[in-house]
Order: sequence, then C-alpha cells, then structure tokens
Amino acid sequence: MSRFAFGLVSMLLAGTAATPGTAWADQEQPGDALEAEDNIIVTGQRQAYRGDFTLRETPQAITQIGQEQIDANNLTRLTDALDLSASVARQNNFGGLWDAYAVRGFAGDENLPSGYLVNGFNGGRGFGGTRDVAGVERIEILKGPNAALFGRGEPGGTVNIVTKHADFDTRGRINVQAGSFDRRRADADVNIAIGDVAAVRLIGFYEKSDSFRRTVGSERVGFLPSFLLKLGENTTISYDLELTRQEADFDRGTVAIGGVLGRVSRRAFFGEPGDGPIEADATGHQVQLDHKFSEDWSLLIGTQYRETRLEGFSTEPELATARQRLFRDGRSLSRQRRFRLYEGEHFVLRGEIAGRFATGGLTHRVLLGVDYDEFDNSQLFLRFRPPSIGAATTALASNDIDVFNPVYGRFPLPAPGPQTNRLDQQRAVGTYVQDQISITDSLQIRLGGRFDDITVESLNRANNSAVSRSYNRFSPQAGIVYTASPAVSFYAAYGEGFRANLGATAAGRLFDPETSKSAEIGAKFGLFGDALQGTVSLFTLSKSNVLAADPANPGFSLPIGKARSRGLEFDLMGKLPGDIDLWFSYAFVDAEARQDVADLNFGLPIRRGDRLINIPRQTLSLQASRGFDIGDTRLTIGGGVQHVGTRLGETGTAFELPDYTLVRLFAAWEVLENVEIFADVTNFFDTVYYTNSFSQLWVQPGTPRAASVALRLSF
Repeated sequence: MSRFAFGLVSMLLAGTAATPGTAWADQEQPGDALEAEDNIIVTGQRQAYRGDFTLRETPQAITQIGQEQIDANNLTRLTDALDLSASVARQNNFGGLWDAYAVRGFAGDENLPSGYLVNGFNGGRGFGGTRDVAGVERIEILKGPNAALFGRGEPGGTVNIVTKHADFDTRGRINVQAGSFDRRRADADVNIAIGDVAAVRLIGFYEKSDSFRRTVGSERVGFLPSFLLKLGENTTISYDLELTRQEADFDRGTVAIGGVLGRVSRRAFFGEPGDGPIEADATGHQVQLDHKFSEDWSLLIGTQYRETRLEGFSTEPELATARQRLFRDGRSLSRQRRFRLYEGEHFVLRGEIAGRFATGGLTHRVLLGVDYDEFDNSQLFLRFRPPSIGAATTALASNDIDVFNPVYGRFPLPAPGPQTNRLDQQRAVGTYVQDQISITDSLQIRLGGRFDDITVESLNRANNSAVSRSYNRFSPQAGIVYTASPAVSFYAAYGEGFRANLGATAAGRLFDPETSKSAEIGAKFGLFGDALQGTVSLFTLSKSNVLAADPANPGFSLPIGKARSRGLEFDLMGKLPGDIDLWFSYAFVDAEARQDVADLNFGLPIRRGDRLINIPRQTLSLQASRGFDIGDTRLTIGGGVQHVGTRLGETGTAFELPDYTLVRLFAAWEVLENVEIFADVTNFFDTVYYTNSFSQLWVQPGTPRAASVALRLSF
C-alpha cells in the first residue's frame, strides 16, 4: 500500500469512527469574514492550524490577497501576487523555474524553492515549476512567529495558498486573454453540485508566451479538479488533484560589466537556444476529512502526496573570477553548461482537533494536532566548466558569447560531466497545542508550543557514502490581544522556531539546524464602519545557522552564520468614501548579517552589519480603482504604483540593484451581465529595472511596458 493510500485509509477509518454530532454548520473562517459581528457567514472547508479566529483577534499581522485583487491585477503567478505585499521581496528564482521570496527580510534555502503551504500542507517543496493562480481562492501571508504551529518555516512569515474547492453552488467562469510578447492564455473554472451530497469543480489553464528576452519562451498547462462528498450531516471529505507541466528556457538574466548595469541590452539572452526548454512537472493529491462533533468541537484529518520533477540542459555564465573572461576584456562571457534531473517526493499526514470550553469565567479556544512529514530530494547534476583563464585559453574552451553581439550555436554544445548525484531525506514528527484564552471581553492571551523530532539523511550516490543526524526541539509561542474598541485592537506576539537544514556540504558534513526567534507588536483598526481595514506592526527577527548556496559545488550549501531583521509595516485595504477601492502596503525592513564570516559563495568577507541580499529597506505598493455606471453597463478604472528600494545584489560586495517605481493602469468593462472585457498596461513608463540577482553576472531584468486584454465570461 502506498503512503498516500495509507493516509487516505487512515482518514476514512477516523471518519467512520467519529462520534455523531450536530449538523455540520457554516463556520466563519479567518479571512473569510473580517469580524464576527459583521454577520458574514461563509460555507467552506476549515483551514488547519488556524482555528476560528477573526483577523482582529489574531495576534499577528496577516495580509490576504483574494479573488478581487487577483482579477484587478490580472495575476497569473504566485510571485506576481506576492508583489502586492510590501513585506515580501523577490529572491533568486533559479532562472525563472521556481518561486523564491523573502518575508520580512528572511528567505529559506537558496537550493530549494520557497516553502509555501497549500491548504496547510507544505506545497513549495520540490521542483514543480512556478505556481499558477488559476486554482487559487486566496493567498494568505501569515507574518511573524508561526513556527509553534506550522513548524519548519521561516521566522518572517508563512505563505498559505487556499485553493478553490468544490462546493454546492453550481457556477462557472471562462477567461481568455492575449498580450504583449505573443502571450496567449485561457483558463476555466466550473463547479457542479450533484444534489446536496456531492460536488465536483474542474479547473484548468493553458498559457504559451514568448518574452522580451530574445529566444526565451515558456509553455504551461494545468488541471486542478476538486471533489467534495458529504458523509452524513456532520462530515465531509474532499479530494484535490494537481497536475501541472511547465516548459521554459533557463535564463539567468543579464550581466553588470564592471559592476555597472545597463551596458548591455536587457533583451539579450546569454544562454543557448539549442539547450531547449527545461521541463518541470508536478503531480499532487490532497484529501481532507472534516467532522463536526458539536457546535464547539471539530476534527480535521488530512493527507498529501506530491511528486515533482525538473529535467533539462542550460548554459549559464561562469561566476568564478579566475575562469571568467568578461572580467578581463569586458566583452567575452565565459559559460558553464549544465544538466539537471531533480526529483522531489513529499508525503504528509496530519490530524487536528479544534474546540472551545469554559473554566470558571475563562473561555478557551484550543487547537491540538499532530503531523508526520517525509521529503525525499534527489539531485543528479552534470556540469561542464570553463578552465582557468590563461594566455592560451581560447573562446571555444571557455564556451564564450559576445555580450554586445550574441551569436548562438557558434560552438558545439559542451558535454557536461558528473558533478553531483545525491539523495537527501527528511523524516519529521510534530505535535502542537495552542490555547487562546478570553480573560475578559476585551483581553485575550494565546499560549502555544510545538515539539518536533526530525531525522535527516544524506546519501552521496557518487561514492555510496551516507550520513544521518537527528534533532528535536520545543518551539514556544505567546501572544496577547487587547480590544480597545469595536474598531481597534492591539496585539503582541513572541515565538521561537526550529528547522533542520536539509542536505550536507560537498565534503559530506550535515548542517546544524536553523533556529530563530521572532517578536512583534502592532495594532489593527477599521475606518468608515470597518469598510477600510488596516494593520500597523513593528517586528524583530533573528536566526542562526543560516545557509547559502555553494557555487563551487552547485546543489550544495554552506553555513554563513547569524542574521537579524527589524522593521515597520503598514497595510490598509478596503473602500474609501466615494466607492473607491484601495490597496496600500508599505514596509521598512532592515535585514543584516550579525556575524563576521567568510562569504563561501565568492570568497569575500561578510561583516557584521552587512545587508542581506535582495532585501530592500523601503517597499511600497498602492492601488486604487472606482466603478462607474454607464447606462446598463459598468466601467471600472484604476491604477497602481509599486516602489522597491535599492538592494544588495551580491553578497560580500558593494554591488547594488537600483531602486525602481512602476506604474500600472487598468480598466474593466461589464458590457453585459456576466460578460466583462478587461485591459491593462504594466510598467506604463517603460522603466528599466531589475527584480533580483545572485551575483553581478546573474541579474534578472524586469519586463518592459506590456499590455494585455481579456474576455471574462461567468455563468
């Protein structure tokens, strides 16, 4: 019996054995309703680790990107959606093949995609390509100290994607769009109720696009069905399938010659079209059983099994100074050629009980849970590397390309040789408890903790050597919420985190676990009768045993020490008087190294106080729109501004990415009931900008001015 089948059978047995109770009732979900007193009731699936708390009584800052923001910004990818939050900064995205970001200044392992959650399950692990938002209901950015519940996450925050589940409302939507750079896309979402006992939701998307980068293109397709079955009046079981495939040319971006950007065209591609696209596939299964014992107690059991695979060739700039001709003549870019076969296999089984009870005059809302997590990370990596530059070194030997006049196919593509062949495995068991206690009508405290027991194994298949190590740790959490008035609440929170760093150094030494401490204080408020919601927060985070990629041994990491991040956030969203929709997000983040170490990426010193790579101090996102009735039709017009400050572009150096400000305009015209035409122009002033980098030779340029038009049909 497979692990996924085992998890499914365990859930069904648990559901069969569950004690019958009252009817499964509609529940207010955190984020589905702003406040209980608003009398907004949402039928839906309860989210693990969250409980039945409104946003205002939760002692942490939370940003939610819902369907309205996804539509208004014409979003199709997770990374673009996260740009709406000033607390999130883009990181090195592996040539465009995965999602990578930092929350409040801290990112994860550079050799793996960022670890977001999908319906509470860790969905960011593995190599399935960038995440499409076709099947996304909303994106939750849960900032601050979450580790006491979620475990194994970043101290800056956790991104949780809530997918579109089947429900008992028959409806559908089709979206067709086209845009600049020969971009074509279609997606559909159809939900069908089968009586009042079952429902099916079918979601699919297809997108094919070229790019402003010459010869670079991509093709993506996905099928994301969801099924819901009502097992009696108090129990539901759901199944969600993820089937996606992405083909894209691997693109490390542009180069800064002598540390100066803009000397070469931002459209020039320095890889080789002859490598062909890299393919990334993902197949995922999720099953959740939700049982309500009574109005006060419920059970949630879930399991996930996800396989991912990334395979293909790439040609990339060489980073080592001694091997790079560009550092000598300012024109000839020496390049590596690589082959990757990365495979990930991830299995999770979890169970959680949520309930409330009273002791004396105190009301307790508790979460009690346990989860089991397996992750296998297999990497086969082959590499050709140019030799050290000498008087007799030829352009052929260095696999050169002229950055001012790139000619592709000039030399035969080098055959990469063995570099890495290893399997890293992680097994983890976690238990957690949280109790939010209502001391008075105005004062609540939250106490919680999580215990993790983790085993990490690393097998070097090249020499058949294996090492293993086990860790365990308790991660506490505490918070307080004071409701000063129906419109204002204040909160404070503290938490500690623990994560076993996966893998080993090239020498075979396993890493010490990463540990973190997080604290924040803030206020949440509502204006104009709660039509406009805001949060302001101050935070400080620190962590030890931080890892960075080892460029001399791709696929391996090396420890670089300690880091700290402090800052201020201000988020405001909702409606202004005059029926104006507003989205505003600002963050000041000061993220820096806290230990003098040698930069193991490039052999340069990292000094205490040096900034962390790709983290701007100032970020702002602003968007406003308003609708107008024109006869029997409705026209909505709006615009947005995004500002990103200067960022360190290469660790251990003074190389910086310049700040930038982008302007976007959009309009949506509802010409008939359920028929809408949408158009937008991004980067209206055609600003030259750079989104992220790893070094001066791996810099990702931003997209020039682009336009798109879409037809949206609902039924």
